[in-house]
Amino acid sequence: MRNLKLILSYDGSDFSGWQVQPHAKTVQGTLATAIGRISGEKVLPQGSGRTDAGVHALGQVMSFTIGDPLDDLPALQRRLNALSGPTIAVLELAEAPAGFDARFSAASRTYEYAIFTRQVHDPFSRHVAWHHPPPGPGQDLDAQAMHEAAQALVGTHDFSSFGRVPEGATPVRNLLAISVDRTEDLVVIRVTANAFIQQMVRSIVGTLVKVGEGEHPPGWVAEVLEARDRAAAGPVAPPHGLFLVEVDYPEELIRA
Repeated sequence: MRNLKLILSYDGSDFSGWQVQPHAKTVQGTLATAIGRISGEKVLPQGSGRTDAGVHALGQVMSFTIGDPLDDLPALQRRLNALSGPTIAVLELAEAPAGFDARFSAASRTYEYAIFTRQVHDPFSRHVAWHHPPPGPGQDLDAQAMHEAAQALVGTHDFSSFGRVPEGATPVRNLLAISVDRTEDLVVIRVTANAFIQQMVRSIVGTLVKVGEGEHPPGWVAEVLEARDRAAAGPVAPPHGLFLVEVDYPEELIRA
């Protein structure tokens, strides 16, 4: 058996998320079908994160084991791209140590969320950024206030206010870093954590936007976190502005 590690990018617009579902087009399902056609084996590849419907990836990591002696990995990469493109791209493909698992071996994951703040929408970014025009004349999202507010989330916390927690699961996560930066009409929120609960990043974004609009002061985010109540936070931001951009692993787990 060979254990393979792939780095993927994909446009999530046409997918019902990462995880395979009956009667729905998913990233995992599309890749499983492509691998099966090439190898003749039934394989369910594992991803580092289960992105929701409409969410994109620039650096999703996937792994799977296969018994077929596919010695020509560049040829395998080309065939996977031919079968799964143009909305999915296999950027890298390499052999990984036997114990490597894209999901469970990950040390951290980084997401970015893009908000387009110009008054008039941009037809060319409509699938990759949330159009959020200024809330009023002479106003715009205050990225500096959003950044200040976001720092209350850094550290190990109960993030129940910021996502869906399955029964019996822990809502505790370690958020390693978060930043909010503006370049002209684009505000980008970048979040790194050891792991995320469902809709956590989008809930954080929706909450920070309320600060950026001036509806709440920066200190409000700390109160939302402390409440441990989803109703205390802002709305969930739409999925199409979110990208999984990077996944980090311990060095010893990424070299065969």
